[in-house]
Amino acid sequence: MTRFEWDFPYTSQRMPVLAANAVATSQPLAAQAGLRMLLQGGNAIDAIVATAVTLTVVEPVMNGIGSDAFALVWDGNRLHGLNASGRAPAAWTPEFFGAAKTMPSQGWNTVTVPGVVSAWVALWRAFGSLPFPALFQPAIEYAERGFVVSPTVARQWAGQADVFRNEPGYAQAFLPGGRAPVAGERFSFPDQGATLRDIAATEGESFYRGALAKKIAEFAKRTGGAITEADLAAHRADWVEPVSQEYRGYKLHEIPPSGQGISALIALGILGHHDIAAHALDSAGSLHLQIEAMKLAFADVYAHVADPSAMKIHGSDLLDPSYIAQRAKRIDPQQAQVFGAGTPPGSGTVYLTAADASGRMVSYIQSNYNGFGSGVVVEGTGISLQNRGSAFSLTPGHPNLVGPGKRPFHTIIPGFVTRDDDAVMSFGVMGADMQPQGHLQMMVRLADYRQNPQAAIDAPRWKIAKDGAVLVENTMPAATVEGLQRLGHEIRVTPRWAMDYGSAQLIHRLPHGYFAASEPRRDGQAVGF
Repeated sequence: MTRFEWDFPYTSQRMPVLAANAVATSQPLAAQAGLRMLLQGGNAIDAIVATAVTLTVVEPVMNGIGSDAFALVWDGNRLHGLNASGRAPAAWTPEFFGAAKTMPSQGWNTVTVPGVVSAWVALWRAFGSLPFPALFQPAIEYAERGFVVSPTVARQWAGQADVFRNEPGYAQAFLPGGRAPVAGERFSFPDQGATLRDIAATEGESFYRGALAKKIAEFAKRTGGAITEADLAAHRADWVEPVSQEYRGYKLHEIPPSGQGISALIALGILGHHDIAAHALDSAGSLHLQIEAMKLAFADVYAHVADPSAMKIHGSDLLDPSYIAQRAKRIDPQQAQVFGAGTPPGSGTVYLTAADASGRMVSYIQSNYNGFGSGVVVEGTGISLQNRGSAFSLTPGHPNLVGPGKRPFHTIIPGFVTRDDDAVMSFGVMGADMQPQGHLQMMVRLADYRQNPQAAIDAPRWKIAKDGAVLVENTMPAATVEGLQRLGHEIRVTPRWAMDYGSAQLIHRLPHGYFAASEPRRDGQAVGF
């Protein structure tokens, strides 16, 4: 029997999909692309790659062929982690950025080597069953023949048009006729279709060591970028051992640093020392403890997490039980606080998930970082490039200081939950620093309040903003908002269509099949059969 309740207490137009095979993501056409692979006899990994490739076409406002990616794969018996994030170009020394105090936010000097193509190849080679080119067919069809732009994607596209208009290649690629497409309008991108055909035919070799790599490097040289063919050829995706944290009988797994997933684990460890369930669901007392635990986790992660080769402490030190217990004592149940980093014992974004009848489950995320990322689009290719390099630090001595070949601090984090060493749920909540906060909120709702995954997605969310204020959705109960204010939190209630709270997709294993849930705040969809 399931360990959650089957009630749906929040206003939502979504119901879960219960099926033996399932896919869930933030854009319906992409979810259906993955479903097509399952219907053709493919497995969950085939479905996830097809969905991921299609998302670069139908949701370009969040990801592209020049994105990065992370994945957690349950092969039916054990969990595997994949870090397919890129590294800084060889030219990126701290001196390269001159007297700047912070990294730029867009343009060529935010572009690290894109890793997403290597993720598609690595996942397929390790676990795929269909021919690699077959996984690209839905995306190629949408790129070459066009697709009808969905409402949320249209709204995001319009909001970013003027931000990126003057970046190299952007307007020619994404502003046909000088403007963003509107909802219901057909958009096609034949250059992207041709590039996807090349990637499919060469199993990604063209992107890192062939014709596409040459086009990227030549465009960079011509328009002010630092990436070279040698930088692209040096890229590799790495299979890694996930890190985890026990919580109320469940275990949450994340990709280890340089990703920020460890912050969700730290916060959960801290909450393990407090009785969340003693407070009513969605009450100020419950949210206060969650917010304070997350603030403590962020303080440590922003101070210590970077490319593992540059970290001064090991990631496991941040999860040391005695250190976690010490940090948990810092929380005052009656008062909000500002926390600094502790001293441990030494030693953006689209999310998608798929599961199949044989027991394989995949938690996957790929992202440009901030919307269209750098805004740079390689001429004639449809390759839009992320701005992951903007997450580097320029502070001397900081472990995340920019450097040649380093991976920057990374926000994208797929999540996976097990219980008694068996698969329970693949999930994610895309959206920059909302991601670990979303993971925390989903775990609390599942483990402490026994909410089903769709209810957990539908529930009002909170988010700690960069300035320390706490953002809450306009559906948050007024009594909760007032209670948090009395506890000393600066609360900002945001309007209905605020994009601050991420987009969740979840697949929960049932005794017979799966419970697939999708985000009501986006265009997304859960599908299955």
